[in-house]
Amino acid sequence: MTFLDRLQTEVNRRTFLRRSGYAVGALAAGSLLRPEAMAASNEKWLGVLQPRHHEPKAKRVIWMTMAGGASHLETWDYRPKLAEMHGQPMPESFTKGQQIAQLQGQKLMCFGPQTKFAKFGQCGQEICDYFKETGTVVDEMCVIRSMTTDAINHDPAHMFMNTGSQIAGRPSMGSWALYGLGAEAADLPGFLVLTSLGRGGQNQPIAARQWSSGFLPSKFQGVHLRSKGDPVLYLTNPPGISRELQGDVVSTINSLNAQYDTLVDDPEIATRIAQYEMAFKMQASVPELIDTTNEPAHVFELYGCKSGDGSFASNCLLARRLAERGVRFIQLYHKDWDHHGGVGDGVRLKAEEIDRAQAALIKDLKQRDMLKDTLIVWAGEFGRTPMSQGGNGRDHHNKGFSIWMAGGGIKGGISYGSTDELGYAAVENVVTVHDVHATMLHLLGVDHNRFSYKFQGLDARLSGVEGAQVIKGILA
Repeated sequence: MTFLDRLQTEVNRRTFLRRSGYAVGALAAGSLLRPEAMAASNEKWLGVLQPRHHEPKAKRVIWMTMAGGASHLETWDYRPKLAEMHGQPMPESFTKGQQIAQLQGQKLMCFGPQTKFAKFGQCGQEICDYFKETGTVVDEMCVIRSMTTDAINHDPAHMFMNTGSQIAGRPSMGSWALYGLGAEAADLPGFLVLTSLGRGGQNQPIAARQWSSGFLPSKFQGVHLRSKGDPVLYLTNPPGISRELQGDVVSTINSLNAQYDTLVDDPEIATRIAQYEMAFKMQASVPELIDTTNEPAHVFELYGCKSGDGSFASNCLLARRLAERGVRFIQLYHKDWDHHGGVGDGVRLKAEEIDRAQAALIKDLKQRDMLKDTLIVWAGEFGRTPMSQGGNGRDHHNKGFSIWMAGGGIKGGISYGSTDELGYAAVENVVTVHDVHATMLHLLGVDHNRFSYKFQGLDARLSGVEGAQVIKGILA
């Protein structure tokens, strides 16, 4: 006789719920239906690092991914020599024997910057003048102009930036953060992802594997909040199903799962129980979170969005709301940065979509006294070539590109590192993806060398085993 057969013959559902010592789901349902009576039973994941390795500067991360590979040469890294050599052959000394994505074997011509640059802030940071609003907060930012990556095509480059490996199956950085540090929010996942679609580039796809938990338990994977419609699929109860009835179903299923787990001791069953409970909590918390209509008019004016319009600006506002509610890792993807053609006009369109919003996020967090413990990272998966493609575009490039950081222990108003005079390769204070991951963990109070998970007999780390270094020159 199977376990379920025995269960059906020995107890009915209500008797089981009354007598079972494993009614975890019932406690979760009760905590929402009668929170004052059940508060002591409502546990949340606190992380494996208790205490942390050192005092953290940041409590949370907002990572803005410019999917497609933003051109550093039209945004953050002005190269006057490249402008001077526009239309001339690219010196072979730069490119000989180098990996190039789609320009391999073609005649390589220098392609000067297609946007104008200007100096902003007290620090005099020189950035693209399309980013005038960002220029008003540039004194809070550190622009890293010496980034490199190992990958040169979109999907492996996204995997590398998100997980530290080009091969799918490793945990994303958000999953590592949640696993190590736990969640502050009891009614929301600790790792949330929002996506938005832009104009002016190729719409490169992004996939859920970018926010996967990999070999970590699946409860640490990112949860994708959709910008329009139901923020999470199947969040709304079907017609005729009340919240009380849904809670009864959840508690029953979780009690059965808990009893079965005592027989098989499968960690994924415990994860399933936790996910049912979290889903039930999210039915109450997420609609209120996504509904921004209660925000003052001046906030919408600051960000340049309307409530629920699905834009990058709207997602920046949601990121602030998520940060306020204790979400550990928030990742915003904004697509269409793949400018194989029309890079000048493309960057102009992208700046129209993100400039005001990303500046607003920094200002909003600062006035709420949250910027000091919120680490913001702006990055694509790679940069673009200083050589032209198709006459007015740029190919993928991994030898040198730019990202920026702000808040959460970052020294503002500085730049770090440099590419060569043509913007081809990072030559000063070269930074790797693993270095960025190590620095992010450091700011969260984690020694990246001591933070690992046993996988296939090895101690796997987000920062890899290639000698990643914390970027001490950018720390406040």
